[in-house]
Amino acid sequence: MSLDQTTRRAVLAGSTLALGGGGVYYLSRSDDTDDSSSLSPTMHASEETSALGIDLAGKPIMGDSDAPIEIYYWTDFQCPICEQFERETLSELVSEYVESGELRLVFVTLPFFGPDSMTSAIASRCVWEQVHESDPYAYWDWHAAVFAEQGERNSGWASADSLLEITDSVPDVDAAELEACLKDERSEFEDAVEADAEQARAFDIRGTPTFVVFDPETEAAGTLVGAQPLERFADALEQIREA
Repeated sequence: MSLDQTTRRAVLAGSTLALGGGGVYYLSRSDDTDDSSSLSPTMHASEETSALGIDLAGKPIMGDSDAPIEIYYWTDFQCPICEQFERETLSELVSEYVESGELRLVFVTLPFFGPDSMTSAIASRCVWEQVHESDPYAYWDWHAAVFAEQGERNSGWASADSLLEITDSVPDVDAAELEACLKDERSEFEDAVEADAEQARAFDIRGTPTFVVFDPETEAAGTLVGAQPLERFADALEQIREA
């Protein structure tokens, strides 16, 4: 798999290079789901704007803040291919590259599939705001629990009431606090999610999951789409390092 050089400017212009193809979930596709894998990765928050131009506020980040390579992961809790990636590849990616300090992974949750996707994206921000200072691992438990309950798209499984039921089962995440956030802070967080969606469109991101692999020092960047195996990520990381 060859890689032509591209840069942050190309990313911002919406012309990132595709590092590999795959089963990206577009509006016309569907797939089966399975149980979500669990992780206990290093997680942290940031209020910075990254070298790629991503506002990191409100976005969960796995890995060291000074990791030399970054992966930006655009996802939707209703996306079955995202669930497949998290179940089949994410734990390996984290254990092989994130825990070693080689990369950090930034989660950007998008509402690709309607109102319940928006609600779950807002809920994600609410939960991260609730726990990121005291217990960021609790966010990951919640994130994995939501994917584990994934049902048919827009069937109501990701509605506010359903998300509150899921949250009741997650230790160290307060469902009552999430309910209050969804009521009192929805408008503010919806604006933030919409801003992320607008930026994704500017990056020419048309489906989930989409990944941008980025070296802040050289500004080399490339894209992967779909539930890629670990080998594709390994190839992409090598090519970005050598670009």
